[in-house]
Amino acid sequence: MKLLKALGVFLSFILISLLLSIKVSGSSPTKSYGWGYKLGKPGEKPDVGALYESIIKRHNAYYMDDNTSKKLYLTFDAGYENGNTPKILDVLKKYNVPATFFLVGDYLKKEEALVKRMVKEGHIVGNHTWSHPDLTKLDKEAYKEELQKFEDYYQKLTGKKPLKILRPPAGTFSDRSLAIADELGYYTIFWSVAYKDWEVDKVRGWEYAYNSVMRRIHPGAIILLHSVSKDNADALERIIVDLQNQGYEFAPITDLFIPPELFVTAF
Repeated sequence: MKLLKALGVFLSFILISLLLSIKVSGSSPTKSYGWGYKLGKPGEKPDVGALYESIIKRHNAYYMDDNTSKKLYLTFDAGYENGNTPKILDVLKKYNVPATFFLVGDYLKKEEALVKRMVKEGHIVGNHTWSHPDLTKLDKEAYKEELQKFEDYYQKLTGKKPLKILRPPAGTFSDRSLAIADELGYYTIFWSVAYKDWEVDKVRGWEYAYNSVMRRIHPGAIILLHSVSKDNADALERIIVDLQNQGYEFAPITDLFIPPELFVTAF
C-alpha cells in the first residue's frame, strides 16, 4: 500500500509539473500558431519571441543557424509553376549555389522534368505536404499520409529517397504538430528572411525583390522565396553576387543538422 501511495504521489507530481510548464510557457500542445517575427535591424536576426523560441527548442525545428556568422540557406516554396523556375535553376547553376525547393504533390505530378533537374543539379527537394493542408488540424494518421504520399511519389519519380525535411504549409504549427514531425523523423524548417512575394498579380520589379531580401539578411539566415515571383527570379543573380561579395556562403540546408562530411553517406 505504501508503495502504491508513493507511486500515486509521484505521478501526481509529474502531472502538476507538466501542467505548470505549459502554463508558464504560455502554450498548449494543440494551440495553433502562424510563424512570424519582429524584424531586427539590418544585419541582425529577427526576434521570434520567447514563446516561439521555447517551442522551437523542444523539437527538431530550425528557423536560422545560430552556429555560424557567414552561412546562408536559400529555400524556395513552390505550390505551382509560374514559368520562373528554369531561370532560377540557371542562376543557381551559374554560381554553384545549393538550394532547397519545398514542393507539394501537385507540383511533383505536373512538373516532373523540373523536379528531376533540381535533383540532378544537386538541390534538395523538401516536403511541403501532398495537398497543402493545415497540419495542426489533422489527426496523426492523416498527417502521416500527407507526408508519405509525397515521399512515395518523389521516390517513384526520382528513384531516390527524399530527405526528411518539412516546411509546414503557411508556416502554421503547434507543439503537437512539431512533435508528430519529430516522431516521423522529420526536421521542420521555418525561415528568418522572407517578404510578401507570392502575389503574382503584383509585379514590382527586380529592385523591389532585391531590396526586400537584402535589408533583412543576417548571419545564419534561412531565406524563403516563392518561385512563382518573377521579381525573385530577376533579382536572384544580383542577390547572390552581392551577398557573396559581402563574404557570405550559401550552404545546403543539411548543414543545419548533418555534418557535411556525413551527408553523402547519410542519404
